[in-house]
Amino acid sequence: MSVEPNAQAEEAGRKLFAGACTFLLGAAGLPQVPDSDLPEVAFAGRSNVGKSSLLNALTGRKTLARTSNTPGRTQQLNFFDLAGRLMLADLPGYGFAKAPKAKVEAWTHLVDAYLKGRAQLRRVLLLVDARHGLKDVDRKMMTMLDTAAVSYQVVLTKCDKVKPGPLSALVEKTAQELTKHTAAHPEVLPTSAAKGDGIAELRAALGALARKRDENSDI
Repeated sequence: MSVEPNAQAEEAGRKLFAGACTFLLGAAGLPQVPDSDLPEVAFAGRSNVGKSSLLNALTGRKTLARTSNTPGRTQQLNFFDLAGRLMLADLPGYGFAKAPKAKVEAWTHLVDAYLKGRAQLRRVLLLVDARHGLKDVDRKMMTMLDTAAVSYQVVLTKCDKVKPGPLSALVEKTAQELTKHTAAHPEVLPTSAAKGDGIAELRAALGALARKRDENSDI
């Protein structure tokens, strides 16, 4: 019996994220960003949108990335090597953060420089809280990514906190807005780190970007 393409992709994604995921370093400046030839995916979004929680859910680890209710907890670019096939980058949140203004400006400059200059960056996952939808600060990031020709995909977080009807309407509205952005991936992915909704689909999408197994003899 043949396996449906979606099921194949989800199984491949499951196997990828079941592999070893190693924290490499936290970069406070561009010189500290690791030199790597792995395909890379970055997690970006407003402060407290749930980037660390989503990373933990994807990898099935509760403490891979530290989570906090305090906006601005992630203060550097945190890099993780996933099974020697994909690099994951957890970026500082943009927008409101409980940190000195000068420090927030430094994070913003670092993130912008990283996003515009990282050749191996395959996709930015732009996380958006499903309770609030796209905000002007998200649109500013989208415009910057369009200009830099960096592919990005909107991932809705905390979808368990929104009823099915309004959530479906938000997905459709967001997808319609993305048609106006040249670098945006057309598919909007609704997820819940708490309930596991959408995690298999997101693993499948990221698995398609990872280095193939036969390209790395150690895997």
